[in-house]
Amino acid sequence: MTKLLMVCMGNTCRSPMARAIACTMGAAAGLASALETDCAGTHADPLGERPDPRAALTLARHGYAMGRARSRPIAEQDFIVFDLILAMDLDNLAQLRRLCPEEHGHKLHLLLDFAEGIKEVEVPDPYYGNEAGFEQVLALCEAGIRGLIRHLLWRREHPCA
Repeated sequence: MTKLLMVCMGNTCRSPMARAIACTMGAAAGLASALETDCAGTHADPLGERPDPRAALTLARHGYAMGRARSRPIAEQDFIVFDLILAMDLDNLAQLRRLCPEEHGHKLHLLLDFAEGIKEVEVPDPYYGNEAGFEQVLALCEAGIRGLIRHLLWRREHPCA
């Protein structure tokens, strides 16, 4: 079982979208029983907020289900429980590095570290933008998750590497 945590700032747009995409793409790759996914925010407030409706609508247009995601802040226990903690941008990655115990620092990555063939490093925050911003987030998350799944499948086939 590989446990993935997607992290953005408020946990209402990017990280729930990345989580939904990871669930769907993971299942399509035969990893449904081998993946556990969640999402959190470095500044998730208020607690328990539903994802942004624009994020849910964008996902639905592309065949993804948002699920029952609710905003929550990153917790100390997350650094222990999750195998990979994937930040959407450099600011959130820096915040995670400040919070993360040293022995778990190897778990922290940008989601787009796994993407192939794109120049972007960060998944931009679409909150203050328009529909096009959510479409861009979806495309970037798909690229990152595709690469992540390839990585996980390779590790599954080469456990000693």
